[in-house]
Amino acid sequence: MAELLRAGATMTNLSCPACSSPLFRLKNNDLWCASCQKKVIVVKDNEQIGDVQSFSSIGNVESTLLAKIIEINSRIQKEEDLNQLEKLNSVLSSLLDNLDKAKKILQKHTVS
Repeated sequence: MAELLRAGATMTNLSCPACSSPLFRLKNNDLWCASCQKKVIVVKDNEQIGDVQSFSSIGNVESTLLAKIIEINSRIQKEEDLNQLEKLNSVLSSLLDNLDKAKKILQKHTVS
């Protein structure tokens, strides 16, 4: 907890729903539980729960796409067969397009 305070976080009057420890507001405005070491999202009503779950799912998709892009890039660097390079390039292009779409969805959600 002291590390968070030294880093500029502020303790809030909210508590973690999982462990009941106090929540801290980070400089980027996220809520953080020092005990669970996890980000906490507060929703005002049941309708927002679906929005938060969708937002979280898109974030997971983005992470998966980034991992696959790195994996395909590594394979491209080692590949010498032109036919296989074309296939890998097609997959990479598709992954990059989908990553761009995911980022736009996340950006639209955070701007709203």
